Amino acid sequence: MIAKTVAAVLVLLLISVLGTRAEAVPRSAIELRCQCISTHSKFILPKFIQNVNLTPSGPHCKNVEVIATLRNGREVCLEPTAPWVKLIIKAILDK
Repeated sequence: MIAKTVAAVLVLLLISVLGTRAEAVPRSAIELRCQCISTHSKFILPKFIQNVNLTPSGPHCKNVEVIATLRNGREVCLEPTAPWVKLIIKAILDK
């Protein structure tokens, strides 16, 4: 009886440890795909941009991705080859 109880406790402990490890995996490691399906190349005034996220190419996506979060909360994928976007990328890399 005691052996069954000990075995059950060990199994529950093992399950809880495995569950904790799965939660620690970063989101980017799970989603190995491009986030930008299409890109926006028209100029956006800087006052409307809240944040810019630059994701270099890698195993998740062959393209460099520039994702701008606008003040209204909308996310827009920017065309990395557009001249004004290149200026933003340069400013990010210089920081």
